[in-house]
Amino acid sequence: MNIPKHIAIIMDGNRRWAKEKHLASAIGHQQGANTLKKIIKYCDKIGVKYLTVYAFSTENWNRTREEVDFLMSLLVSTMKKYLQEMHSNNVKIRFLGDKTPLSDELKTVMENSEKLTFGNNGVNLQIAFNYGARAEIVNAVKNIMETGINVDEITEEIIAENLYTKNIPEPDLLIRTGGEKRISNYLLWQIAYSEIYVTETLWPDFDEKAMDMAISEFNSRQRRFGK
Repeated sequence: MNIPKHIAIIMDGNRRWAKEKHLASAIGHQQGANTLKKIIKYCDKIGVKYLTVYAFSTENWNRTREEVDFLMSLLVSTMKKYLQEMHSNNVKIRFLGDKTPLSDELKTVMENSEKLTFGNNGVNLQIAFNYGARAEIVNAVKNIMETGINVDEITEEIIAENLYTKNIPEPDLLIRTGGEKRISNYLLWQIAYSEIYVTETLWPDFDEKAMDMAISEFNSRQRRFGK
């Protein structure tokens, strides 16, 4: 089976999973974090080199203050709990998004995670946190214009070099759990030719078998890249 080099995931369905079980949404998010840990390990086992996950979007600030605060604290507690284990498993961690409005504690956790795992050469884990693709592109354009480059010299390669995903290959496969058929402002530039797979499975229930099904579907498609 051909294993995608880079898989991106929109981890959707934590709240619906909790609601179906008459549980607080926080429990759904916690279970979602547990699922991510399991999927990282499986990606390493089957040879996926890059895994990029959508953890918190720029639009998620519109959720209740209680839920936003919980999601912030969940990332802090999860990284503190599993960082050493992920480092031991050779996972290289990178955060994508605007860190500016985040708390000092959260920014420190992110920076420490990136520094500790920088030299690892196992799974490259990108966590998109306070991430929005449109904001990413706007930020890239600003960075380019600040260099004083001539407009006629701007190329796709220069734009790509100024995105959060610099030096990361574009996703081969984009998986969205939870059944919704939309991109939700995620990696708009990078997924131009990614295969898109949508599953009704809610993220907390996504497991190794579900990943195998997504990859099997990926293998059944013929990628033409516009040719």
